[in-house]
Amino acid sequence: MLVRRVVLFFVMMVAASFVYAKTIALVQINQQAQFFTDMNRGAEAEAANLGHKLVIFNANNDPAAQNNAIETYIQQSVDGLIVVAIDTNGIMPAVIQAANAGIPVVAVDAILPDGPHIAQVGVNNYGAGVMIADAFLEYVSEEMGGKANIGIVGALNSTIQNVRQKGFTDTLSKNSNVNIVGVVDGRNVSEQAMAAAENLFTANPSMNAVYATGEPALIGAVAATEAQGLEGDIKIFGWDLTSHSINGIDKGYVISVVQQSPYGMGQYAVGALNDNFNGKMSPRVVDVPITLVDKSNVSKFK
Repeated sequence: MLVRRVVLFFVMMVAASFVYAKTIALVQINQQAQFFTDMNRGAEAEAANLGHKLVIFNANNDPAAQNNAIETYIQQSVDGLIVVAIDTNGIMPAVIQAANAGIPVVAVDAILPDGPHIAQVGVNNYGAGVMIADAFLEYVSEEMGGKANIGIVGALNSTIQNVRQKGFTDTLSKNSNVNIVGVVDGRNVSEQAMAAAENLFTANPSMNAVYATGEPALIGAVAATEAQGLEGDIKIFGWDLTSHSINGIDKGYVISVVQQSPYGMGQYAVGALNDNFNGKMSPRVVDVPITLVDKSNVSKFK
């Protein structure tokens, strides 16, 4: 009898775990950038730790695909949504539709306008743009004779990277000794960013610095610099470490990189939804810290 009770108790506990497990859908930008795959890993680990099911949609850099995915997940009655938006304004009708269907939404990385989402997880992108601009200006003063011609490799289809660009350029506008020679669009794809950077270099032979607003832009800028043999002429500042940029820091032409914690973002996002499932209030804004990585601390990230 005792054995039967123990078995019955175990079966009930297992059944309860399935009853209470929730399905969370993560609507991601792409699966190519290490930044996003690290975010996915963090979300997967936290979902597994909390007993939830996580499904991931790869929008392949298509904002319309993100909206369609959210509408599909609403029809499937998922329990929660995590959204890494490409078009922060364009995605809002789908976010509102999800909230109206009783599905809590957490925004990650890209900052959504005021709306019904329960939490915003990410970094202060404008502030970090200012921070790396200050690091650049300090480098210009100390290592470049006080003057510089800089080009920007951005992703003009990314709201969040435009914010990073604005924080950087607003800061540079206060210094008349720094000239922004041009902005090119890498479309958040490394190969396109490389081609755009090469065009930027060719059109501006006096250029001696680059700011890259995201991981694909930085990979492209590094690749273009090496392809044209400009390691001794171009100094690079940007976002999101990869082996490419770490190698550039070691070689001395990548100077400073904003490093986020995408793994942590994924964890925080799932945690915010879990709080909601359990009737708890999570912070409306979860500000994930950043680090500026340069030759002084890069060894910690290898």
